[in-house]
Amino acid sequence: MFITAVPLWAQKKNGFDQICERTSIQVAQKDIPKSLKTADSLYMAAQKPLDKVKSLLLSAELYHVSGEFKKSICYGENAHSLLKQIDDPEWFSRVNEFLAKEYRLVGLHERSRKYILQGMQGAKGISDAQKRGEVMGLLNQEMAYYEMEQGNYTEAVQYIEHSLNSFGKDQIAENGRAVAASYQILGDVYFKLKDYKVSENYYRKAESLVKTKCCVLGLVYNGIGGIRLKQKNWKEAEIYLKKAENIADSSKSLKLKKAVYSNINDYYEGTGDDYKASLYAIKYVRAYDSLTARNREFTPKNSENLTKRSPKSKQISIVKNAAIIVLLGTLIGIVILFKAKQRKQRSKFRNIIRTQLQMLSSRSEPVPLKRENSDFANISVEEVDDRIGGYDKKRNESLMTSETEAKLLELLEEFEKGELYNNKNMSLSFLAAELNTNTKYLSYVINQHKCTDVKTYVNRLRINYIVDKLINDEKYRQYKISILADECGFSSHSKFATVFKAVTDFSPSAYIKYLDSEKPGGKNVHFRENN
Repeated sequence: MFITAVPLWAQKKNGFDQICERTSIQVAQKDIPKSLKTADSLYMAAQKPLDKVKSLLLSAELYHVSGEFKKSICYGENAHSLLKQIDDPEWFSRVNEFLAKEYRLVGLHERSRKYILQGMQGAKGISDAQKRGEVMGLLNQEMAYYEMEQGNYTEAVQYIEHSLNSFGKDQIAENGRAVAASYQILGDVYFKLKDYKVSENYYRKAESLVKTKCCVLGLVYNGIGGIRLKQKNWKEAEIYLKKAENIADSSKSLKLKKAVYSNINDYYEGTGDDYKASLYAIKYVRAYDSLTARNREFTPKNSENLTKRSPKSKQISIVKNAAIIVLLGTLIGIVILFKAKQRKQRSKFRNIIRTQLQMLSSRSEPVPLKRENSDFANISVEEVDDRIGGYDKKRNESLMTSETEAKLLELLEEFEKGELYNNKNMSLSFLAAELNTNTKYLSYVINQHKCTDVKTYVNRLRINYIVDKLINDEKYRQYKISILADECGFSSHSKFATVFKAVTDFSPSAYIKYLDSEKPGGKNVHFRENN
């Protein structure tokens, strides 16, 4: 989209502007290093503050295309620091629009909004109606992204309508990709509102305006593929998602990769291909982790370092200071009361979870297994094959020696400390082979000493494993439930959710919500089987 940010200069261009325009064309040819050298030369040769702004913004756009967002923002901020020395509303607005886009892409949405508002204010002074419409169209797009992030979809639609009106019906050809981006955003909004018919209409409009591979087209194909997934039209979903994947694989956009791999994972889950679903789950996680790692580089502290510190404001009057102190005191009191109430709720939640898990893992006071009313009754989990006949509840002295029984218990302790129970091939016979025993001995020991059957025993270990991950590794709380299920050996989202609730009394999503609300207090708390 950055090409749409390159201005359409007047018919008569000076030599400096001509070089800038040629350099921007080299971007489309993927000759980034050469373009960067030219941009640096332009800056060194620039005599006027406006020419310096143009060359700095050109460098910023080039670094954006190459995926180096730190340098991109740094050059953009340097250009912004020179805006006070020029009187050009168009370039003032373009610099602010560029920074708004960059900060959005690294997850700093409030900072993005600040630059959007500055850009809109500056755009009012652009005398050329076509240029003013182009800049306002892009700024309204950015505001739509901001409102979508806040969940304000109605407001997002209004800003996109302003964007389309700003571009103008007569200028669609000149601003084709930017207009296509507006339609693609509308498609995303109506998809989230579950109005799939309207969503697809906007995706089709965007598709008709983009003739070459780009991020916008990838998002369009992914959107249509997502609609087909909702309609369970697997054949067409595959066609569009493969098109989206083809663009995503060659793109540097982590956002596009994350969205596409997520949908393809859902496609293979829907068609029952668990192996391919797990492959794309891994791709999704990698894209998510890369995106998160990149955005963490741009904490508010780091982003402040990119800008020059503003001059100190005038000393606040005594009256204002007193008012601020009173307000702060009141606010602190409210916060203390709220925190106290929140601590009680957190303590209650932790006690519920600890008590429940201790009951499951305790061997000193085992809870007898109620086969008729078990929480796991009628749960079909094919990962654990427990088709061996009923268990002898009374000890049969001739079944095995006490030494054999003790050895099996030791082996089970080791089994619980590892992660073998997450193997999707886990079954009674599989585990017996791993422990070098027979299924009858193993069934008896688990029944007598774990007070449960093999299926419940393994599922309990799996859930405790994923609970430990959710408590101590925050990134697991961001994963899709299907990925969590795959991580601990379940073959489907629904089976995992059912067993999770049977063990913890919470659905996975509710459990994650509670953990997020109590951080950082929930960190570094390990609940392991039989501890």
